[in-house]
Amino acid sequence: MKKSLLIVIILATFAVAARAQNSVTLYGIVDSGFAYIHNVKDSNGENQSTMIKLSSGNLSGSRWGIKGREDLGGGLAVIFQLENGFNVGTGNFGQGGREFGRKSLVGLTGNAWGTVTLGRQYDPLVDVVQGLTEDNYFGGVFGTPGDLDNYDNSLRVSNSLKYVSPIFAGFQVEALYGLGGVAGATGSGQTYGFGAAYSNGPFSLGAGYFYADGGSTATAGVHTWTGSSDSLFNTVINSGFASAKSIQIAKVGGQYVIGAVTVGAAYSNTRYSRDATSVFHEPAKFNNGSAFFNYQFTSAVRAGAAYNYTSLTGPSSAHYSQVNLGVDFTLSKRTELYALFGYQKASGTTLNSNGAVVSAQASIGDFGVNSGTNSQDLAVVGIHHKF
Repeated sequence: MKKSLLIVIILATFAVAARAQNSVTLYGIVDSGFAYIHNVKDSNGENQSTMIKLSSGNLSGSRWGIKGREDLGGGLAVIFQLENGFNVGTGNFGQGGREFGRKSLVGLTGNAWGTVTLGRQYDPLVDVVQGLTEDNYFGGVFGTPGDLDNYDNSLRVSNSLKYVSPIFAGFQVEALYGLGGVAGATGSGQTYGFGAAYSNGPFSLGAGYFYADGGSTATAGVHTWTGSSDSLFNTVINSGFASAKSIQIAKVGGQYVIGAVTVGAAYSNTRYSRDATSVFHEPAKFNNGSAFFNYQFTSAVRAGAAYNYTSLTGPSSAHYSQVNLGVDFTLSKRTELYALFGYQKASGTTLNSNGAVVSAQASIGDFGVNSGTNSQDLAVVGIHHKF
């Protein structure tokens, strides 16, 4: 696999020079920094006080990729994209060890009718809403606790067909369908979603819906998620609902730019449904609201603040309040330094992975570090480089 990967990189590098009607581009992001986290759960489930670690992909996920285009004439073109995620500190692949786990697709695009792609790709909610949230500016530390509503793109859809329309008078629509691949049960493991976006000068708005079925196979109540292929149940925020039969997410977000100021807000409703194998006994519903404020002090310095509130209802009742601050300093068109801060307070009760009622514990954004108590704070400083 290593040899084949090296060959792909070499071929892509040479292909960049071919700029006639065809193009192939090698690109990437390398992002890493030091993180200090106060209140961390150890391997025994106890609170371990503090952790200092090298953290990869803080402002945005570290990656390298190849994308290409072949013009066919008449405004029609073939496109493809292969994108790998990796951990800067360890060199390991991300997204479950997949070689192109972030994205792998091929399709056709036309000026008049839009773009159709096949492969592993983002669902429409990510495209139309995520770019209007603070996650787009300062990364997953600012995301919904545990990324339970896919605010930070933890989930991608494999074996999917996606359509993106052209932009008409500021409007654009998207739709996606992911095959479950289960013989004799077309709906088992399927994934689908749709979204719409509108932009007019300084104002932008996006909204959509996402559904993923867990499939017909479950081990200890946890479904294989054949269509979505990823998990949103990676922290104490929602690990008690990993045995969900299906996920439904509805989301809306918007932002407004006023000179050096950018303000925005978003809302999501996430529902985890159960079946006979689930360890929870009634549907779980998470509601999340967030708002942010950014100020561009100079062409090189930007700062932002955000507030995020999440509530759980259903088999238990919990509340999570999160405050974030961020600042980045641009060194060049491709390189910036950043500092990120977060604090979260949890209250009420939730479920653990066995379905038992436990006190709610904190886990900031999509940083993926569990607290052994009801609060957590962190600070991250790092460097972000694009090529």
